[in-house]
Amino acid sequence: MQGPEIYPIQLTSSDSRRKVGMRSNCLRAVLGASAVLLGIFGCERDEVTGPEIKASLAGGDPGSIAALAAEVRQLTAGRGITRLPSPAPVRPALVRLGQALAFDKVLSGNRDISCMSCHLPAFATGDGRSLSVGQGADGLGPARLHPDGVFIPRNAPPLFNLFALQPLFWDGRVFQDATGAFHTPAGGALTSSMISVFEFGTLSALGLFPVLSRSEMRADAGNELAAISDDHPEQVWSALMKRLGDIREYRRMFQDAYPGQKFENMTFAHASNAIAGFFTARLAFNNSPWDRFLAGNDRALTATQLQGARRFMRAPCSICHNGPAFTDNLFHNVAVAQLGPGQGDGLNGLDDFGRMRVTGNPAERYAFRTTPLRNVELTAPYGHDGAFFSLRDFIDHYSESDIKLRDFNIAQLEPALQGTVLPTLNEILATRDPLLTGVVFPPQAADELTEFMKALTDPAARNLSGLAPGRVPSGLPVSVRR
Repeated sequence: MQGPEIYPIQLTSSDSRRKVGMRSNCLRAVLGASAVLLGIFGCERDEVTGPEIKASLAGGDPGSIAALAAEVRQLTAGRGITRLPSPAPVRPALVRLGQALAFDKVLSGNRDISCMSCHLPAFATGDGRSLSVGQGADGLGPARLHPDGVFIPRNAPPLFNLFALQPLFWDGRVFQDATGAFHTPAGGALTSSMISVFEFGTLSALGLFPVLSRSEMRADAGNELAAISDDHPEQVWSALMKRLGDIREYRRMFQDAYPGQKFENMTFAHASNAIAGFFTARLAFNNSPWDRFLAGNDRALTATQLQGARRFMRAPCSICHNGPAFTDNLFHNVAVAQLGPGQGDGLNGLDDFGRMRVTGNPAERYAFRTTPLRNVELTAPYGHDGAFFSLRDFIDHYSESDIKLRDFNIAQLEPALQGTVLPTLNEILATRDPLLTGVVFPPQAADELTEFMKALTDPAARNLSGLAPGRVPSGLPVSVRR
C-alpha cells in the first residue's frame, strides 16, 4: 500500500534555521511567535487527502467530504478567517450622491475622466490592464490609449469590500493608527473638521486623493485645478466644491445627503465621504460559496475546492491572507517584477519602492499591501503593477518565486510595457518576504488553490451592469462600457 502523501508545500532544511530571524510584521500580527510558524510548517503529511480518501472525494462520498469539511473549518478558525459581516446600511441619499460623484468627470481637471474610468463595472471595478491610463486619454479598459503613451505607475485595485480594509492604496499611504488618527499624504490639509464628516473610517478619505494626482485626474495644464500648486491640496478640494456648487442639482443632492446642512458649509470631505458610502452600499459582497460553507453547508464547495481550502489553510498563504477579507492589512514583498514608469525611485527614477516610500524603512522596499482575495477570480491582472494576467500563474509564482522572478515572461504584457521591466532581480530578492524562502509546491497544488479562490466569488459580483447611473448632474457623458 502506498504511504501517505507528502504535504505539497515544503521548505528547505536551511530555511528553518533562518526563520528565527524573520523580519515579519505579519508574524507579530498573525502568529505572535516564530515557534508557532515552525509548528505550522512542520505539518508535512497530508493524512486527510491520502490516496484512499481522494478516491472517496472524487466519488462524492459523504463521509469523506464531511471529514475534510470539518478539518477545513477547524483550520479556518485557527486562522481567524470568518464570514464577512455585512456593513451597516447607508442612507439612500448619500449613496445616490456618491454614485453620481464617482462616475462624474466633473471631478477631473479637464473633465475627461471619472473615478470609475479606471474602475469599470465591466471589469469587476478594475480596467483589465496591468497599469491604468489616466487623464488625457481616449477609450476604456484595454482599449484606452494616451497620445503620449503615459501610464499610471500602479495597477487599479478592485473596489470590492473596501469597508473591511484598513490601509488604502498599494503602499498603505492612507490609514488610521491604533488611536484612530488619520495619516495621509495631505498632512495638516486634512483638518479635524473634515475628519468629523467621515462616516466610514479610512474609506471616507479615499476620494480625496485621486483628484489631486495630475496623471490620474487633475492634469498638468488646461484647467484651474492644474494651476494650483501641489503643496496646497486644500485649494484643489475647494476649487472642486466650487465646480460642484455651480451645478444646482449637486447642491440639492448634497443637502439631501446631509440633512440640516447647507452646501456653503460643506467641504470636499463631504464628497469623499459620499463616494465611500456608495462603495460600501453597492460593492459589499459576502455571499460566496465559501460564506455558505462557513455557514454550515458542506456541499457549497466542490471536492477540489475543499482540498484547495485545506492546502491554503495549512500553508503560508493563510498567514498573510487571513481574516474575513483574506488580508492581514500588512505589506509584503512577494518578488513581483517591477515594470512601468515607476514612482521616481531608484537611480533612473523608474523604480517603485512600495511601502518604503511611506515608512522610509529599507526593509520594506518592494513591499505592497496584501491583496484581499474575495472575488479575486474576477479581478485580473494581479500584482501591484499587474504583472500577471492569470490567477493560476500568480498562485504558481509563489512556488520558487525567486526562479519565477528570474524567468518572468514579458510576453504576457502589452507591447508598450514589455520594454519597461527593470533588471532589479537581486534588489527585489534582497527584501523578499522570508515566508517565501524555500516554498515549493507541485502543479496540482496550484490547481487546487486556484479552484479554492473561485469559491471566494460572490455570484452577484459577476454582473455589475447596474452599478453606473444613467446620467450625472454635470451632463458629461457616463463612460462605463467596454
